[in-house]
Amino acid sequence: MIVFKDRLSSFIELGNVLRNLEQAPPLQNDSKSVTKIKEVIPTLKHHNGWFIEKEVHKALSAWGNLLTEKNINEWLQPYSIATKTPKTVGLIMAGNIPLVGLHDLLCVLICGHRALIKLSSNDAILLPLLCDVLIEIEPSFANYITFTDSKLENFDAAIATGSNNSARYFHHYFDAYPNIIRSNRNSVALLTGNESEEDLKALGSDIFDYFGLGCRSVSKLYVPENYNFDLFFNAIYSFSSIIDYSKYANNYDYNKAVYLMSEFKLLDNGFLILKEDKQLCSPLATVFYEFYTDTNSVKKSIESNQNAIQCVVSQDQELSSITFGQAQSPKLNDYADQEDTVRFLLNI
Repeated sequence: MIVFKDRLSSFIELGNVLRNLEQAPPLQNDSKSVTKIKEVIPTLKHHNGWFIEKEVHKALSAWGNLLTEKNINEWLQPYSIATKTPKTVGLIMAGNIPLVGLHDLLCVLICGHRALIKLSSNDAILLPLLCDVLIEIEPSFANYITFTDSKLENFDAAIATGSNNSARYFHHYFDAYPNIIRSNRNSVALLTGNESEEDLKALGSDIFDYFGLGCRSVSKLYVPENYNFDLFFNAIYSFSSIIDYSKYANNYDYNKAVYLMSEFKLLDNGFLILKEDKQLCSPLATVFYEFYTDTNSVKKSIESNQNAIQCVVSQDQELSSITFGQAQSPKLNDYADQEDTVRFLLNI
């Protein structure tokens, strides 16, 4: 059994490793696992075309900045993590952005449980390599981390992330166990027209980071009537190089063609399509927008759709929103679907 202080120090050291990963020239004392990660990063795009080096480095850097002693201690301060017999927690992970399942694994291990992991085929390489680093830091973790390609069996609780369709299957399969089941969610932004150019540029990160594939990616804008979209388009122009990436460009071209054939009214700047639509979930390379006359109506809409919204980006603190540019930089206590994963794991 790994005592809590050793689990804590192991993740702090993992953060140190991740922060040093980008150092040039390479550190002379790189472990075999760290060297392997550096070798693998350029090849990940061959397994998942969205995992280009820039986006993988972005994810690794984000985790390195999160896993500091200060951040981890602040995150865990509200909890009483007592030593008890470990349970086995089945984890079914998504693969939409690099290392999207790491937070669940971190929560399981920090609570003293064992993780039985079924990876998405879209992100099946990087997380096991990080686990190798963790095991080099604390060899006892080898007995706490198991990967499987088969159906999950012999577990005590489950955390499963997937689409709306797969969530129905997860509920059927896992309802006999303590569980957290996650399905599709999207993020939205509320604009008032008073945003600065810097605010709107930061919003570009919320839209384009990880190509807009994350549940925290903004896919819908609420804008006041007669909103000047030129302000928005001018501010996000620095992201225009995204269209040079063929997979993104193919989605942009396809969606634009479909919309034009259907004679939808569009706003378009050559790398992002804006379409007026009341739905929350927009296709890739497209962001929906909806006009409003007063912010109260937006707040009611967001409240009524809270089970489909991951986060809200705005300057309005009544919405429990986050500031522009921070959608893809969650803190350790920014739990997916607003469900406290650590609290759940401490109570199984």
